[in-house]
Amino acid sequence: MRRRGPDFRRPVRRRFSNVFWLTLSGLVILLFIILLSQETRPTSRSVLSKRSYRHERTVEGLNITEEMLSPDSITRQLSDQISLAKAFVVIAKESNNLQFAWELSAQIRNSQILLSNAALRRTPLTTHESETAVRDMALLLFQAQQLHYDSATMIMRLKAKIQGLEEQMNLVTEKSSKYGQIAAEEVPKSMYCLGVRLTTEWFKNPNLLKKSKEKGQLAMKLKDNNLHHFCIFSDNILATSVVVNSTSINSKNPEMLVFHLVTDEVNYAAMKAWFSTNSFRGVIVDVQKIEEFSWLNASYVPVLKQLQDSETQSYYFSGNNDNGKTPIKFRNPKYLSMLNHLRFYIPEVFPSLKKVVFLDDDVVVQKDLSALFSIDLNGNVNGAVETCMETFHRYHKYLNYSHPLIRSHFDPDACGWAFGMNVFDLVEWRKRNVTGIYHYWQEKNVDRTLWKLGTLPPGLLTFYGLTEPLNSAWHVLGLGYTNVDPQVIEKGAVLHFNGNSKPWLKIGMEKYKPLWDKYVDYTHSLLQQCNVH
Repeated sequence: MRRRGPDFRRPVRRRFSNVFWLTLSGLVILLFIILLSQETRPTSRSVLSKRSYRHERTVEGLNITEEMLSPDSITRQLSDQISLAKAFVVIAKESNNLQFAWELSAQIRNSQILLSNAALRRTPLTTHESETAVRDMALLLFQAQQLHYDSATMIMRLKAKIQGLEEQMNLVTEKSSKYGQIAAEEVPKSMYCLGVRLTTEWFKNPNLLKKSKEKGQLAMKLKDNNLHHFCIFSDNILATSVVVNSTSINSKNPEMLVFHLVTDEVNYAAMKAWFSTNSFRGVIVDVQKIEEFSWLNASYVPVLKQLQDSETQSYYFSGNNDNGKTPIKFRNPKYLSMLNHLRFYIPEVFPSLKKVVFLDDDVVVQKDLSALFSIDLNGNVNGAVETCMETFHRYHKYLNYSHPLIRSHFDPDACGWAFGMNVFDLVEWRKRNVTGIYHYWQEKNVDRTLWKLGTLPPGLLTFYGLTEPLNSAWHVLGLGYTNVDPQVIEKGAVLHFNGNSKPWLKIGMEKYKPLWDKYVDYTHSLLQQCNVH
């Protein structure tokens, strides 16, 4: 083919290289980034400047510590005035100056509003805006001082107030103790009713006397030292019944048990009637009255002799002696009751017996007690659970160690023990003339300078050096006045409701009443008739 001439050829298209296009794209992107940066830079600066300004203002407005420490700080001055004014408000109310207390309260609110506004706007208070509040508060505080609300006067007033409150507290405590003692000594109407009905039944029903005589044929067992003998001295029929019933129910061999009950003339018929009509798993129960013991007379018994003394009678029965300084519990006539002191004459009450277990009428037995009769007392007379813990219930808590006779004979840190469950070796008792020891100390205490309260102090003196400690599980105390560890109660053989809160009283401790109630047959016709519950 013939080629065209140069004049007739098409011009050649020149294409841009890739490098060119890449360079152009880079320039465009760079230009775009520059434009974006120019648009965002003013905004960023604005935000940063605002944040910086706020931070500076915050530091300037909220530096409370620096403001309060400054001696020229209005905030500090107002805060101090408010604190002092609040104290004066209380004092003014105590002084019954209610108008002045109201004025102080109003000014406190005004000052608090000023402080609150300053905190909200984050700037310190100025002298100009706070001058009125500071001046008005200062005038009120000066007025408070003029009203003798100054510190020295208030200290004296507070001391007088404290003294007055202490006197009121002592008065209330004394009344509480007195009323508690009265409540503890009362005979509930239901139990009084039970005694009356039983006494009526005893004299009206000849079958009861017949049953009693049939039981009297067991006289040989009352002296049999192969049996387990218990003694209770009480005028409380239902409480004594609970002791006998709980012991028999928890005994492995109830036919081995003999109960010797001693009561007074008033309750003798009722006690005889109750234990003649009720059976306790074959337990032998013998009832005697204290009036049958002709040897218990004033010529032999120091307590009865002291009762003939006019001063003693006045102390225990008039209620006017000693200007009321002696607490009522120390002047309770029951501590002179022979039923209470008969425990010191057990060998004479039961001349044929060699060993007995003494039980108070406010105990509940929840274990078999037969092991008590095989315990070796190591030549001692009294087996008892010791009650001392640290310094509590030691001899110095019961006896007057300022008396030379006490101080010279007894260790003040000797460990005390409790009546309520005691094992007595009557052979050793007679050999050592323990009753004679008791007589000696009872006669020495005719003026009540050795001890004041009850039968435990003379017991501590009488059995000093003659007491064998028993395992604490045999006798658990405190259920009539304090809280006792449930595990200790569960393991205890004899639970003692010592204290004022006896389980048969309304003031008894509710959580421990079921331990006693379980041994009372509330379905018994006489108990229901007398509303015993």
